[in-house]
Amino acid sequence: MSYNFPWLSVAPLRNELENKSGIYFEANAFQESLLLQEPKACFLELARKIGHPLSQSVHNELVLDVIDHGFSKGDQRARGPHSNRKLGFHTDRCDVIGFLCLRAAATGGENQIVNSKEVAQIIQKERKDLYEVLCTPFPYKRHVMDSKNPKPFCMQPIFSSQEGFFACSYLRVLIDRADQDPDCPDLSKVQKESLDFMDCVCEREEIQTRFRLEPGNVLFLNNWTTLHRRTAFTDFPEKDRQRHFLRVWLSMPNNRPLDPAFKENFGSVEAGKIRGGIRAN
Repeated sequence: MSYNFPWLSVAPLRNELENKSGIYFEANAFQESLLLQEPKACFLELARKIGHPLSQSVHNELVLDVIDHGFSKGDQRARGPHSNRKLGFHTDRCDVIGFLCLRAAATGGENQIVNSKEVAQIIQKERKDLYEVLCTPFPYKRHVMDSKNPKPFCMQPIFSSQEGFFACSYLRVLIDRADQDPDCPDLSKVQKESLDFMDCVCEREEIQTRFRLEPGNVLFLNNWTTLHRRTAFTDFPEKDRQRHFLRVWLSMPNNRPLDPAFKENFGSVEAGKIRGGIRAN
């Protein structure tokens, strides 16, 4: 079955994500009947028109259900999309991340976005010493489901530039896990200070874009130029009213070149190449 997206103009959307704000929001992307009947198939077709969908798990999930599974905070199976806790500002392992809201939470679950280049500029201005540290490689612990890599960690910078293109890649939870693992490099005192300062800058409300996605809303974000998070939320008691989003990871045909340090984690660093995602079994 083919789906129609009368609002979709692919070239301007790709340009907005790669060369402008890095954010694309569409309020009424889907008819209500599609949300009830075939949301995954419909969202996947939309994703394929925009970019190349990537696997988000060892099970080759191209469309991931974002729903609270009730894992405890310390459970390493507890990926961010499967909890209701507040997340830290972060990026994902893809050029562009996309969300479709099927059901919103009873309370909370606000989306918050910051421009990562603005964050970098603030840090460079206020603490140049820490900015320079953030441009050096940090250890990232492999995710528990990332079993197709021989090493338990990889090394990559937070801020980088390649052929004049800025990039930010940041997921502190995996950096902290690496620091706690005896098989991974330890963080230095100044590395920890630089991460703490970056987190503090991201918390500044004046640089944040905030909103809450409602049913039928679609959001796409460039992971190299924005950082995002979701606030904690409380679900309705009824199971069929539980907060439910769909998520896609995309490699984009107009993506930017990356620092060679990202090759181990993303597979390719050349502009226009398919990269990112989690290798399926």
